[in-house]
Amino acid sequence: MPQSGAGGGDPRRDSGGSLAGSASANAPLAVRMRPRTLDELVGQQHLLAQGSPLRQVIEGDQPLTILLWGPPGTGKTTVASLISNHTDRRFVEVSAVSAGVKEVRDVIAGSRQALANTGRETVLFVDEVHRFSKAQQDALLPGVENRWVSLVAATTENPHFSVISPLLSRSLLLTLHNLTDDDIATVMDRAITDERGLAGAVSLTDEAKEHLVRLAGGDGRRALTYLEAAAGAARSQGKTVIGVEDAALAVDTAAVRYDRQGDQHYDVASALIKSIRGSDVDAALHYLARMIEAGEDPRFIARRLIISASEDVGMADPTALPTVVAAAEAVAMIGLPEGRIPLAQAVVHLALAPKSNAAYVAIDAAIADVRAGKAGAVPPALRDAHYAGAKKLGHGHDYRYAHSDPRGVVGQQYAPDEIDGTEYYAPSPHGFEGSLRERLARLRAILRDR
Repeated sequence: MPQSGAGGGDPRRDSGGSLAGSASANAPLAVRMRPRTLDELVGQQHLLAQGSPLRQVIEGDQPLTILLWGPPGTGKTTVASLISNHTDRRFVEVSAVSAGVKEVRDVIAGSRQALANTGRETVLFVDEVHRFSKAQQDALLPGVENRWVSLVAATTENPHFSVISPLLSRSLLLTLHNLTDDDIATVMDRAITDERGLAGAVSLTDEAKEHLVRLAGGDGRRALTYLEAAAGAARSQGKTVIGVEDAALAVDTAAVRYDRQGDQHYDVASALIKSIRGSDVDAALHYLARMIEAGEDPRFIARRLIISASEDVGMADPTALPTVVAAAEAVAMIGLPEGRIPLAQAVVHLALAPKSNAAYVAIDAAIADVRAGKAGAVPPALRDAHYAGAKKLGHGHDYRYAHSDPRGVVGQQYAPDEIDGTEYYAPSPHGFEGSLRERLARLRAILRDR
């Protein structure tokens, strides 16, 4: 499965044709189980269709500049490995952590010379290309523009912000996604039985597999790292079956009982929202932590918090909703584990904010009236008067323009006759909404003074 391509020591590594080579028995499980063909690649099905750019590069041996963007453990380095293994090209890796402009230029010059002398092309793999400075990225351009190298660059950061425009515009951008739970399970099942992996020496209980899948969080490399540690823990005790206690011991993370498709999923989510509603910030943070540690989709958590911001806080604190929406956007951009921080900030804000469900109650009451048939004609003064013949129909007649009054509001009927005088919104006395109660009373008095 995917394994970080950045190596230590010399910032340049010329493998002559393979990123991983033949992984030794002592290599990490994630390295030994790296897919050897596209058909062995798990997940990323959107990139694997016949005729796709990725297949053209690997199977058609076409020179292209590829930018791989995705979270850790999704297969970026694996794709680079497949390109190196299935093409007759030199393969050179440059570490974005330790290489400088000189090293980059030396690689480009060497690739150009190899192409001129032997006709053999070079694949240049740059992992974590977002760590390159602008000058280092600029140094890649001559090789890319002149096809002296086929550049494969990987990044976990948004390339539209972290990669210079000239390089981005010359690259085929391929986006990789987190592996699904089924993908992670497939990766582990294969590693348990494959001769390159654990070769059937151990098996995995369903509960232990579920625990490791949750902890992996869509990261295939992490899943195999955890599986290898759990297998070592079981073997050290003379076991051939990895139980959930072995997995918890090896990863040093308690097995949180939490079924994302069952009652616990909804029970813990419900407890989070009710703790926020009850202003118990500590309990709310506890349930948030349980959801995160159990591998809950952070987007699901963010959606629940957005609802709570309007349903439980509302106008008592109008800043709550923007805060939570910003947290949701942050989580979508950065993912976990860092995403736990904006989620925690949102939970703290909601739990400590003054509470009001007045907006929630108001819209439901209005909807109930509409469903009951209370949806009369729009008053003539409010109807559209911008087309020929509208005035003859009385549309817009006697409409009073609110901005013409120094108070900014005039006495006028806005609601249909059937609900005229109905009051849906009843502000609470809490927080900012408390200041709206007096203003609303004044507004309603003016509106009804016709």
